[in-house]
Amino acid sequence: MGGLLDHLVILPIVLPMAAGAIMLFFDDRLRTAKAIINFGATALLVVFAVLLVIKAAGVDATTGATATYPLGNWPVPFGIVLVADRLAAMMVLLTAVLGICALVYSLARWHAAGPSFHSLFQFLLMGLNGAFLTGDLFNLFVFFEVMLAASYGLALHGTGLTRVKAGLHYVAVNLAASSLFLIGAALIYGVAGTLNMADLAARVPLIAASDRGLLEAGAAILGVAFLVKAGMWPLGFWLPTTYAAASAPVAALFAIMTKVGVYAVLRLSLLIFGEGSGASAGFGHDFLLYGGMATIAFGAVGVLASQSTARLAGYCVLVSSGTLLAATAFGNVGVTAGALFYLVSSTLAISAFFLLVELLERIRIEGADVLAVTMEAYGEEDEEMDEVEDVGVVIPGALAVLSISFGICVLLLAGLPPLSGFLAKFTMLSAMLNPDGLIEAGAVVASTWWLIGLLIFSGFAALIALTRTGINTFWMTMSDRPAPVRVIEIAPVLVLLGLCIAMSVMAGPVMGYMDEAAAALHMPAGYIADVLNAPLVVEVVSP
Repeated sequence: MGGLLDHLVILPIVLPMAAGAIMLFFDDRLRTAKAIINFGATALLVVFAVLLVIKAAGVDATTGATATYPLGNWPVPFGIVLVADRLAAMMVLLTAVLGICALVYSLARWHAAGPSFHSLFQFLLMGLNGAFLTGDLFNLFVFFEVMLAASYGLALHGTGLTRVKAGLHYVAVNLAASSLFLIGAALIYGVAGTLNMADLAARVPLIAASDRGLLEAGAAILGVAFLVKAGMWPLGFWLPTTYAAASAPVAALFAIMTKVGVYAVLRLSLLIFGEGSGASAGFGHDFLLYGGMATIAFGAVGVLASQSTARLAGYCVLVSSGTLLAATAFGNVGVTAGALFYLVSSTLAISAFFLLVELLERIRIEGADVLAVTMEAYGEEDEEMDEVEDVGVVIPGALAVLSISFGICVLLLAGLPPLSGFLAKFTMLSAMLNPDGLIEAGAVVASTWWLIGLLIFSGFAALIALTRTGINTFWMTMSDRPAPVRVIEIAPVLVLLGLCIAMSVMAGPVMGYMDEAAAALHMPAGYIADVLNAPLVVEVVSP
């Protein structure tokens, strides 16, 4: 076991890669075998992610990285290195939790609605984990492409004109973003001579003034690629339609994909363009602040205007992304810590809401069959779907469970007390108003007040829209028949919401972890030193 734990950093990448590749050799009709392999690999991924977080939590924040893993045993920065600090470990665990919940939900129906679902699912997890753990920009591009290639297939999983149209738009937008990624990385490499993030952070302050404009141009182009994935206005026009058209478990897993863009922006802005980057310190922060505020406003208006519950959930994703991008621009440890807490809470809540949307639509009279689950999911046009029709058990009191779950989602997404959504926003607002622990006259600038107002407005908009949805679902258009909800479908929703409640109850320890993660991000010297001095594996050859 000790030898296995020595490779703990790379296991979240190798495990889904191997599982996905193995399942490609299985015929699609062997769904049970594929489901067992997929579930076993994802459950094991959760275990590895928990161990990674435990390892990260046991290291002093000022040391930066908790573990480095030079691939091929090449010295840094000549070789690619994987790095696991508190932030990366937290994101890997969040990915694993969403993955296991989305997978369990899909086993009721959706995994049989199209070919290669299980392999694509594992490859998506591989790309996500690789993006969070890599310490190299080009390797980040590679994992981005693995993640996107798998997401293309999952976005189109199933049938239906709406899903195909939205999926093709999604593919086109992300292919353009990938081109920008390559251009930006090429410009940065041409100026700095490296794509290793830690090495790049060490070289940026030394770059000549004549080359700094080209460096910042490359960083700006690279940033646009990240912001397309993060969904910042006006680059996120594709997101609500794509997420609303995707199947419920896919949309629930896609909730973490926007956070990949946010993660990349947060990582690079504080590592490469932090306080120690010389003349480039704070590059792009104003753009992130105002772009984030515009995204919050656009998402809040979209939430109010949405006639579809699935699109409402998509606009909630935009509000979440905008909040995180604006918080990143502050460069304040307290705001960053609150933003990390909000990242986890909002992602869990939105993922649960995407799963809940399909279940809620089933109990509505008007259009329930069309809006809730497409024809192929019920198996009325696909004989193979009959095999999974009896999966799970219709639970008693389903309506009560659905209504309570919906109420918890309302509290979380609107940021109302006493749950984690409120705690996260309160932490961010407190740090914005008290950047140094004491408010002085005129210390709070106008942009801060605008952001605070937008955060309050977005919560109020979510409360209005979700209350309207609840009235339309439970009071006006509810069917008289029992809600056809199975244990295997409602259990993932309860797990995700239960984690949000646990974050509220255990807010002290969780917030302590976020404080340490934020402190490490704002003091990247330890990260840089650990990566550049990453030890190699020295083989002892017997004479």
